[in-house]
Amino acid sequence: MIVKVLPIGLFAFVSVSIQNWNEGAFSSLLLGKYLCVIILANVIQGFIILPLILSFKGINPIHMFRGMFPALTVAFFSKSSSATLPVTIRSATENLHIKTNVSNFVLPICTTINMNGCAAFIFSTVIFVMQNNGINVDFITMAAWIFISVFSAIGNAAVPMGCYALSVSLLSSMNVPIDLLGIIAPFYSIVDMIETALNVWSDACVAAVVDKEIEEHLININSTDDKVME
Repeated sequence: MIVKVLPIGLFAFVSVSIQNWNEGAFSSLLLGKYLCVIILANVIQGFIILPLILSFKGINPIHMFRGMFPALTVAFFSKSSSATLPVTIRSATENLHIKTNVSNFVLPICTTINMNGCAAFIFSTVIFVMQNNGINVDFITMAAWIFISVFSAIGNAAVPMGCYALSVSLLSSMNVPIDLLGIIAPFYSIVDMIETALNVWSDACVAAVVDKEIEEHLININSTDDKVME
């Protein structure tokens, strides 16, 4: 009974909170802008930056996306890169024909340290909370938080809500009020789905690039050996 009633209570809490903030300095429009920034950052990384890198390396991004679609689907709904890892490896080896030794080595490492979506969330959330608590955020502060977000994401656990908990920890360590994170929490589930799919997509891109580099290196070695033999 409690489980069935809980979503209603959560919806009521969010509605009342948004109404109260609309009457004050904070507004639902500001929250909407914040969520759009995070989602847009993930979209740009996933559909522009990574495909450009693949194209530069001579890899077809559309073919890559189709091959990794099963893993991306599992990542989106599971919200865990670790839980998706078996499907990620299988999709990379069977659909994209990435070498088994490459996928088995690169993908587990990337699952831990290659957190594109998490880094974007930490940076955006920290800046958003600091600004709305009256803390001055200048260019130097933003530049510093870029590095902090990237290095923090490397050590983040590949589990649901991992980035959210890490953001809370970082803000708390700086004695920054974290009240605004309460209103972000109900919406974070959607953000977490997108972030996890981006992380898995980025992992697959790294594996594909490494596999391509190894293949080109082997071709160069064989070509050199042929010239020596001649």
